[in-house]
Amino acid sequence: MLTTALQWYGAIAGVIAALIVSLDLGRRWTGLGFVIFVTSSIALIGWGFLKPDAEGIGTQNIVLLVINIVGVYRYLIRKQAP
Repeated sequence: MLTTALQWYGAIAGVIAALIVSLDLGRRWTGLGFVIFVTSSIALIGWGFLKPDAEGIGTQNIVLLVINIVGVYRYLIRKQAP
């Protein structure tokens, strides 16, 4: 049950985040998209390492988590260049 919830949350959140980022609605919205990507990656890391034979997804999402954290930093934390 937990693994199913993690899997579906990760998938749905990833789709929503991709839509938000692709719409290019501005820095705040893009940053929010990356925050959602971070939660998606965390869910899929959990699912990947709790589910037998899904370690590849878990490993992939460790890398994606780092990339998404960079996105959060760039769009929500770092000051925009003048």
